[in-house]
Amino acid sequence: MMLKKNILLLLSLVFILNSCASTSTNVKKSSAPAWVNDVYSVFKKEQYVAATGFGKDRSQAEANAIAALTSFFGQTVEVEKEAASSFQQAVVNGVMDSWLDTASMRTNVKTTSSFENLMGVEIKEVWFDSRDTYYAAAVMEKAAGIKIYKELLDANNNAIANLMKEGAKDSNSLQSVMCLYFAETLAKINEFYRNIIWLLGGETNDKILGPLYYRTEAMKIIKANPISVRISNDRNGRLFSAFASSFAEYGFETSPSASARSRYALEVEVVLSPVSLPANPNVFSRIELTANLKDTKLNQFLIPYSFVSREGHTSQAEADNRCIFAAERNINETFAGLLSDYLKQLRPKK
Repeated sequence: MMLKKNILLLLSLVFILNSCASTSTNVKKSSAPAWVNDVYSVFKKEQYVAATGFGKDRSQAEANAIAALTSFFGQTVEVEKEAASSFQQAVVNGVMDSWLDTASMRTNVKTTSSFENLMGVEIKEVWFDSRDTYYAAAVMEKAAGIKIYKELLDANNNAIANLMKEGAKDSNSLQSVMCLYFAETLAKINEFYRNIIWLLGGETNDKILGPLYYRTEAMKIIKANPISVRISNDRNGRLFSAFASSFAEYGFETSPSASARSRYALEVEVVLSPVSLPANPNVFSRIELTANLKDTKLNQFLIPYSFVSREGHTSQAEADNRCIFAAERNINETFAGLLSDYLKQLRPKK
């Protein structure tokens, strides 16, 4: 009886081992889809741009596939950091919305504004090797990609046309300069779009103006209209330099004196006075600074700014010096911020 049980147990063990061996053999024999080894064996080059990626999980495999596909375009999918930031900010703030004809276009522009992913890319296939690796195929149909990026290009060109029309209403104004600056940004983004279209085998209008044209036109206006910065009671030109630096950040030139061609004038009044604090061993000075940027053509004040501070030291001269230093720092921070906000809001919507 015991012998019979042992034989049955042995037969069961042999059956289990054979089953495991069979399963193991099936895993080894399972072959990868053709696209894993050659993606273009399935997705033909004439119709698609495609790439494969692999990873320890599905999301990693898909991300690596998209990255591999993006590398097909090389550096042409890189956008200048400053232009990308300006464009993204304009999109987020809704500046582009009124120039886009459809909701789908608005969605496409918002999707591409970060420039992290290419439009029209899809994950078409995913395969798991039954062990530890996932594979994915990222695919862009060339015709669909060309269509998407041509629509984005057309949207930018429409926006540029509106910017030029708006800027021409007052061709020597700060607004005209900011319109040209943003047109330059859009033209840089257009280069990105055009490169993708060309690499996909599409064609674009070669008569489209590049970013250099818009930058050159902006500089012509700036050269013809330096901003007059007149300061009473400056110290060795230190306050002038601080204000000039804020304008220079946007490419504007400044002059310490008024001229017939200065449409914009920054009038700055500075009062330095001693402050008596009998119980304090140090001596103190107080600075009161007021400034207004004026459009002399329209007779309008554009940016009001003021700063007040009290600084102390062992000597009056050094207390005065500390007041000037405090004013410089505030101009570089607060006035520069006010100027930035004013210039950005000059960028028109349709």
